[in-house]
Amino acid sequence: MSTVSPGFTGRRRGGNDLPPGQYLTHEFPVLSAGPTPHIQPEHWEFTVANEAGELTKWDWKSFTSLPSETITKDLHCVTRWSKLGTEWRGVSLDLLLADVETAADFVMVHSYGGYTTNLPLEDLLDGQAWVAYEYDGEPLHPEHGGPARLLVPHLYLWKSAKWVRGLILSDTEDLGFWETAGYHEYGDPWKEQRYAGD
Repeated sequence: MSTVSPGFTGRRRGGNDLPPGQYLTHEFPVLSAGPTPHIQPEHWEFTVANEAGELTKWDWKSFTSLPSETITKDLHCVTRWSKLGTEWRGVSLDLLLADVETAADFVMVHSYGGYTTNLPLEDLLDGQAWVAYEYDGEPLHPEHGGPARLLVPHLYLWKSAKWVRGLILSDTEDLGFWETAGYHEYGDPWKEQRYAGD
């Protein structure tokens, strides 16, 4: 005799649950804070500055020569849509930061076009974040952040800065573009951290 009531299936396993307040989409909506920058790969550069101001940098050729990974992750936008099982190719932040001397706790992400967003450094490490340059087997289109964007899928998508150009590591936390406009400083979809105070 079953001890489970008919119709009860429990929580689905395997990462396919939606965070609270989200709806599923099969599209990939395009939302941006300003005009779409069009950066040619030969003009793209990615830099990491530690708290002492020491720079590590890559141009497109040296960046795309680094070991890359295929990443399949769910995305959750603060505007309430979620897209499951998205496939990317990119370079892990673990690799990009491996030789950077730092005791910083925070990161300010900078993008071409002037966009910024802030993150705790620990959210970029341990296989949690990448700089992605392909989506669904194709070079990343400009409207989705190409030639390269940050991918931090465990946070709301505004933290995955499009058109990424660099990171500045810091001992103190400053707020980025949307955070200064009232969005949550962290942005955990599972806690519905959409706005300051959530």
